[in-house]
Amino acid sequence: MKRAIIQIRSETDEVTAIESMGARFAASWKTSGAGEKPPFVLTFSSAAQLFSVISPKRWELIECLQRLGPSSIRGLARVLGRDVKRVHEDVSTLMDWGLVERDDVGRVAIPYDEIEADFILKGAAA
Repeated sequence: MKRAIIQIRSETDEVTAIESMGARFAASWKTSGAGEKPPFVLTFSSAAQLFSVISPKRWELIECLQRLGPSSIRGLARVLGRDVKRVHEDVSTLMDWGLVERDDVGRVAIPYDEIEADFILKGAAA
């Protein structure tokens, strides 16, 4: 199964960021030895950055492609009830971020069986 993980992590400490990256690498190493593909991890530094890339319309597009499977941009726009130009712009952005890919015949698709969103919001220490 191909998985993608979308997360928000604002590591203010470089050592913590490096340790986190090392832990993800070790986990990927272990799963790849078992024949599993490591997940694609897309990390954003803030909620604002995440929402600038994955807007509600783009999330709807991702959900629609997950249900439909590979589709032309025109067909996807028709199903979404949106303008073809805007859908093309959204697909291009999502392709730049690795969430959408084109197949051999030019259709767009989500290359993951499962997409997990992982967000942690912590309050101020008491």
